[in-house]
Amino acid sequence: MATQGRKNVHGKGGVRFKSPYTSSKHKSQLRNLVSTLIVEEKVMVTGGMVSDLIKLSDRLVGFAKAGDLHSRRLAASIVRNYIADEKKGLLALDKLFSEIGPRYQSRNGGYTRALRLQNRKGDNAPIYLIAFVQ
Repeated sequence: MATQGRKNVHGKGGVRFKSPYTSSKHKSQLRNLVSTLIVEEKVMVTGGMVSDLIKLSDRLVGFAKAGDLHSRRLAASIVRNYIADEKKGLLALDKLFSEIGPRYQSRNGGYTRALRLQNRKGDNAPIYLIAFVQ
């Protein structure tokens, strides 16, 4: 018989099941959301992702404001290779460094805004609109 102890904790009497929401999935979801935010300049998310998305997007805009090679490589490790503009052939990283970074050159932080919308109809989750400040 299995040992008694707390459930779902590694090394404490065994794990019956593992939660499917891991830190790697959270990081991947954040990378997808911030790349979509760069391409479309607005994105709708639930309440749990708001603070993490704002922190990451503001950090990326700070990289874009610096504009050097090291900052570009740090941003490239986060941003996905989404096509931002097919006519110009811009990727999301190129748009971040050529359009979004220079736009906020004179601003010291606070590049994104979170607006609370109505709750989602299916599960009543709070929905926020994250957008870049104009």
